[in-house]
Amino acid sequence: MDSFFTIILIGISLSMDAFSLSLVYGMIGLNTKQKIFLSMIVGIYHFIMPLIGIQFGTLITKIDIISIDLIATIILAYIGIDLIISNHNEKEKLSVSKLGFVIFGLSVSIDSLSIGIGLKAITNLYLTSAIIFSIFSATFTYLGLILGNIIGNKVGIYSKTFGGIILIVISILILIT
Repeated sequence: MDSFFTIILIGISLSMDAFSLSLVYGMIGLNTKQKIFLSMIVGIYHFIMPLIGIQFGTLITKIDIISIDLIATIILAYIGIDLIISNHNEKEKLSVSKLGFVIFGLSVSIDSLSIGIGLKAITNLYLTSAIIFSIFSATFTYLGLILGNIIGNKVGIYSKTFGGIILIVISILILIT
């Protein structure tokens, strides 16, 4: 599988959690400035977290206990399965404060840290990958906020499932190629 195409798919998959949760945030009536601010926070986290993950991945592979391909497969499959089976009660404790937005951004970008750990198995375009993850996540967050009051919760569940399936397929492809 072409690594750039894989990075695009991972960027979309990483964005699904932010999208589904931002649908819920969108239903509480944020103004345009708040939507832009929250989207930027999510984008920044999705830029930084994979770069931090790459450093952890480098450290792990220097120990040479496990192959980077196996690490990437396990991480992608785990995140994919978690997205599919997670049953979050996203309406609890939604905060429209700046601190609430920072916490939201962190919570939806932890998976980017995990992806960064196995990113070396997929590509050596780390900065490009982080930029793609950032752009997709910020865009999907903003779209989720806009669509939140129109669509409702049902699409959020399906988007997380779709993202999970993509990550599982990519993990299998990494393992077998």
